[in-house]
Amino acid sequence: MTQDEASGELVAERGAPREKKLNFFARIALFIRQVFAELRKVVTPTRQELLKFTAVVLGFVVVMMAIVYGLDVLFVWITTAVFGVPGTAGA
Repeated sequence: MTQDEASGELVAERGAPREKKLNFFARIALFIRQVFAELRKVVTPTRQELLKFTAVVLGFVVVMMAIVYGLDVLFVWITTAVFGVPGTAGA
């Protein structure tokens, strides 16, 4: 692989040997090794961080519920104002 001067992208060289394709079981083993390598990079949050993140998520959910509830009440009011309440026209 070489870097293209014009675009800066990596491109394959002409005549460069191609990588040998792994068999099915070797690909599975490589995948599992890569999964474990990525799992070693995971950082577990502290208790304080976990509580803070939980509070932020719950706060966001409450705000979104309030917005949806407010829009629902608004649309009910608009619908009632435009179309009226059924059954009261003949009374």
